[in-house]
Amino acid sequence: MNRFSVFFFCLSFALTSPLDAAKPNVIIILADDLGIVDVNAYATKFTGTDPSQMYYETPNLDRLTKEGLAFSQAYACHLCSPARASLLTGKYAARTGFTTAVGGNVRTFYNQAIEPPQGYVAQDALVWEDKIDIQQALLNGTTRDALASGQPSDNGQDETTIAEAMPEHDAAFIGKWHVGGHGSQGWQPSDQGFEEISYLDEGGSPYFNWRGIWDSGQKLHPKTPQAKLLRGKSGGNLGQEYLTDELTEHAINYLRHQADSQATNGKPFFLHFCHFAVHTPFQGRADDVAHFENKATRGWNGHDNAIYAAMLKRLDVSVGRILDTLEATGLDENTLVVFMSDNGGVMYTDPLATNNAPFKGGKGTHFEGGIRVPLVIRWKGHVDGNRWCNVPVDCNDIFPTVLDLAGYDLSKHIQPGGIDGCTIAPLLDDPANAKRGYTRDTFYQHYPLNVIVKNPEDGLPSAPSSAIRRGDWKLIFDWSGALRLYNIAKDPYEQNELSAAMPEKARELFVQLNDWIDTNVDVKYTPAINPDYDPSKEARERPFVDLRRKYLGDDRAIRTIEDDPRFKLIPAAVKTSK
Repeated sequence: MNRFSVFFFCLSFALTSPLDAAKPNVIIILADDLGIVDVNAYATKFTGTDPSQMYYETPNLDRLTKEGLAFSQAYACHLCSPARASLLTGKYAARTGFTTAVGGNVRTFYNQAIEPPQGYVAQDALVWEDKIDIQQALLNGTTRDALASGQPSDNGQDETTIAEAMPEHDAAFIGKWHVGGHGSQGWQPSDQGFEEISYLDEGGSPYFNWRGIWDSGQKLHPKTPQAKLLRGKSGGNLGQEYLTDELTEHAINYLRHQADSQATNGKPFFLHFCHFAVHTPFQGRADDVAHFENKATRGWNGHDNAIYAAMLKRLDVSVGRILDTLEATGLDENTLVVFMSDNGGVMYTDPLATNNAPFKGGKGTHFEGGIRVPLVIRWKGHVDGNRWCNVPVDCNDIFPTVLDLAGYDLSKHIQPGGIDGCTIAPLLDDPANAKRGYTRDTFYQHYPLNVIVKNPEDGLPSAPSSAIRRGDWKLIFDWSGALRLYNIAKDPYEQNELSAAMPEKARELFVQLNDWIDTNVDVKYTPAINPDYDPSKEARERPFVDLRRKYLGDDRAIRTIEDDPRFKLIPAAVKTSK
């Protein structure tokens, strides 16, 4: 089904679906780097193992799955910033310019005070490269570092966030932002429709002694054109030493305040609660770490990092405290709760964070372990609990789903050129999708950078990749010259690669994927041929092949750098940025 067909089906449902007159409160809890089998209920779903035999402990997340509808084929993005941009806007991340997640040391035109060349905006990265020792046939595309908010340097672009699309709700933000140019003035939560309670605009944070960093205005790049960075705000000390616990206290305070406010006819609220857990650094509470260090089931499914298990426990406790507070205040009578992870579990740290088995790969890859994530929707009295939905859905479906369930008009958002997501509200009553109320069947991923994350197929740093899931079929396009075709319905763990056996199916999906890229993704966000590449030093057993040239023709070959002014502006001394 093409984009315009999906538009008309989604619009038809949005205009006819019955909605309650009273708008519900909304809480979206976004975990960071939480793998799909890190949650015991999900691990049981895919392995059949009883939680008592597992290493991690997630009773509250398991409770959430019992009280809501859990999705077994929910897709996020390969990394955290793209997933956040996609969830906030309802669009594929690459359409907003977010192709990867960068650190505060990234050099952008904005923080280097360089006038962007034609075709670029201030918050585009000048360069972002991993330190990779092997030959790279391709040079990285760039990425946005801040979600367009209508600033003059956004060149007329202004993304509508889910908070801005819900004007009848009080919207508040807690936790990890990471879409604001690392403290750039004009791109923070308050510029995107949120009240800022306690947050940091960075990819990771210490879990102890973090407040000074969050409240610091010290610039990371001296040329950044503002007096100080708006890195975030600790929001005041609520007495918790451990970050996850402190953020939870802020959330509970907010919920209690809203309960009091609504008792006097206050507005409904939308709380976007983005945990840093379980992102690195590995730091856990000493009591929790001690508990897991000697646990008898340590090592189940490759889960043996006691600190990671301790961090996950605090995340789980947080979810439980949120649910308990909703019940204690009476807010759960009309509060929609969405829980999701931003990408798959991390499998490239030393020591290893977690293991996504039986799924292949992890964060930073387009294999299922990198992009398939837990997603649960709970709404007391509206969504029956203890059920599973096996229909594929995407993180950019959250935007229209929340708006739909909250009683907002979707028509202006799902017109052609608008959002990519489609409301999954029909699945809440029909999780098997027997009535075809949810009509979307095609999903795209795009990651135009070489990365240190090892490709599970060859153990080498990963080349740029893009992917398409259409119906039961999935194709991963490795821009260095490989196609990987899987029937996900029959082979969810991607053990049987079919591109050689089914070349026409692989080519069909390859063409569709690249047609989507060429139509929706600005060329600056795609890889380019490396003019210094030496094929004789290729580390992979296969040679580099430009598959776009091979299958699409010379006029659609992978681009060169000659017509891209960005490459000419990168000083040799800063070509490696992390």
